[in-house]
Amino acid sequence: MPRLQPEARGYISSRQRESMATLPTETNPRAAIDEAELRELYVTQRLTITQVAGKFGVSPTTIARRFRDLGFRPRRRGPLPGTGRVQPAWFERGAEWTADLAYVVGLMATDGNLSRKRWGLSLATNDVDLLDTVRRCLHLMNSITPDTNGRCYHIQWRDRDFYDWLVELGLTPAKSLTLGPLIVPDEYFTDFFRGCIDGDGTVLVYTDRYHAAKREHYVYERLYVSLVSASRPFLNWICAKISTLVGVDGVIDERRTQGRRSLWRLRYAKADSIRLIGWMYYAPNVPCLARKRAKAERFLLPLGYSPLRPTGRPRVGWLYNTAVT
Repeated sequence: MPRLQPEARGYISSRQRESMATLPTETNPRAAIDEAELRELYVTQRLTITQVAGKFGVSPTTIARRFRDLGFRPRRRGPLPGTGRVQPAWFERGAEWTADLAYVVGLMATDGNLSRKRWGLSLATNDVDLLDTVRRCLHLMNSITPDTNGRCYHIQWRDRDFYDWLVELGLTPAKSLTLGPLIVPDEYFTDFFRGCIDGDGTVLVYTDRYHAAKREHYVYERLYVSLVSASRPFLNWICAKISTLVGVDGVIDERRTQGRRSLWRLRYAKADSIRLIGWMYYAPNVPCLARKRAKAERFLLPLGYSPLRPTGRPRVGWLYNTAVT
């Protein structure tokens, strides 16, 4: 049986590899991968070789060979040094609460996940800018990656201290049905609640023309703020807290779907929702989901003032010197 040459067996010598690096693009596809863009993705954004390969539409092996062509040494496998944790200097057990921290706790209570193994934490959402905000609040450097189904994005990290601290507050793995009251200071409850709304809540604005057929000026702009959860005790606790801190009362109703567990919705409407929005977004630079704040923006500044409530339904956005009943 004739002996195969190294080229026929799939091996390429270093001299042949150097010659391939100088081949034109049409015969050497690796040369089409721009070096500057490659370094931007791999070094600056810290994507993995597999993620970089997906950006260029090639295999990870092609990216690894392109690194060799450029004389670039890829990093070792495993977590990036200094990533995957909340900065120790920033967070320690017993650390003081901040607005950023309370906001992230609200997100973790609604959209977050605590793994059962090795203190893993993750957050999944359709809004990449929300994950960017979480990274900023927690000083994380982990990559934001698309989910396997391509429907959302997520960020994952590990931190034993932060994980144990969340458990002390009342969060647990598989918390959806067991979530109850959490240990959140009253002075940071507004930031916590805003995180809950950005996680599993809704800010709904629509124009009500139901009575326009009677009179054309019977058109009203409606604002609703709602929060959905599979745990009724969790919503009961939030509703009671907001009633104490803000002085508005929401309504909790059950939403049933055949073949699934019931969901519960806490809802605020009309003047209560306007007051709640002003309490949530108490400053222009608070951490929040931009698209939800944009909906509420028009209600943060009053359209005008009136000493008395007029007859009929109040105009949304107006402030009155007397209580609206």
